[in-house]
Amino acid sequence: MVRVAIMGATGVVGQEMLKTLEERHFPCASLNLLASHRSEGKKFPFRGRMIEVEILKKTSFKDVDIVLASAGSSISLEFAPYAVKAGAIVIDNTSAFRMKKDVPLVVPEVNPEDIKWHKGIIANPNCSTIQMVVVLKPIYDAVGIRRLVITTFQSVSGTGAEAIDELLTQTAEIMD
Repeated sequence: MVRVAIMGATGVVGQEMLKTLEERHFPCASLNLLASHRSEGKKFPFRGRMIEVEILKKTSFKDVDIVLASAGSSISLEFAPYAVKAGAIVIDNTSAFRMKKDVPLVVPEVNPEDIKWHKGIIANPNCSTIQMVVVLKPIYDAVGIRRLVITTFQSVSGTGAEAIDELLTQTAEIMD
């Protein structure tokens, strides 16, 4: 069993992380929901019980094995080192560590072996990149790829719940 913390637990991605842990029956011995002071005291259901959100602090990572981080790059840059120092492995979903030479950028279906050389932080690429490389990897392995021209249209959800609400409102207004 693994002791897990979600950094940015009340955001759109943090909430999806919480749902995924439950849906996949991830073996959590404990689960800490970490967010800013604005979310302190909120409660979210997990496996039949309510878990209260705690304020993210430098000391939030005691007795945590894995930190799922999606609170924004500046927050990851500030708090991930404290998590690593406390003995946790940080799986960072922000852009904070994606281009750092000493941090593996991992898509499990593509390069799981790179996890072996982490030094406490594992980054993952942008959401559109993940989907793309999972499809491209078998093609690359079979025949190689010389060149790709890619255009992405990023999801509004990347900017948070307020942007999703705004898009829904604007869409309804246009449709009306």
